[in-house]
Amino acid sequence: MFLIESTDTPSPLGAPRELISEKISVPKPFPIISRPRLAWLLDNSLRSCTSTILSGRAGTGKTALALDFALNCGRRVSWYKVDAPEAELEVFFHYLTASIRKQRPAFGTTFSYLVRTMPPEQISLLAEAFVYDLGDGGGEPLLIVIEDLHLVCDSPWLVPFFKRLMPLLPADVHLLITSRTMPPAPLWRMRSKQTLCVIDEETLAFTKQEVTVLFKKYGLTQEHASIALDHSHGRASAVARFAATLSEITNS
Repeated sequence: MFLIESTDTPSPLGAPRELISEKISVPKPFPIISRPRLAWLLDNSLRSCTSTILSGRAGTGKTALALDFALNCGRRVSWYKVDAPEAELEVFFHYLTASIRKQRPAFGTTFSYLVRTMPPEQISLLAEAFVYDLGDGGGEPLLIVIEDLHLVCDSPWLVPFFKRLMPLLPADVHLLITSRTMPPAPLWRMRSKQTLCVIDEETLAFTKQEVTVLFKKYGLTQEHASIALDHSHGRASAVARFAATLSEITNS
């Protein structure tokens, strides 16, 4: 059951005051398969880029990887799980602002006003205001996680906003996005400028070595691992199910 948060004052974005709290809370920990190879890629992106996108279909391990990284990156974490109805600009930023305010209470003063008043053709100025309001971080580095951004990728404001935002993010803020589809081309091209790191579905897939290590923890053989890899094509959720099922069968 969803919990509803409300504020005593009207929302600065003019959106409904009620928020579904689970959408702006870091998910509860669940069994996570450690992926040192991918953790290294995320650590490297944290040091050298302003943003990271995890892109892959359902079951490729995006959320698990993002959560594992969020819990171990040594930063405060703002988490926002997007749903399709939030394609509207004011609603999207109402949630995003609320998630960031959990870690930086002063965030949103300038930005919130502009969300209500700025014409669509000036969306880049909205991104600049977003960065300006992030400026007072109090020395606490921040990781902003936006989960399932693909659900609003058709919104006309999305590409102009994020294209302007990503190069401007301060050094103490990193943006981590998960999406089932590849980012739109204008964002994808930012990889060449070392602003954005994209970890795609092929990279997310389990390697033979990773499956072997995982299956060994379950007391399973390399032969079991090879069979699972052939059938799962390295997709994280399928690999995990194979490991659990085969372990139950062999130990029963």
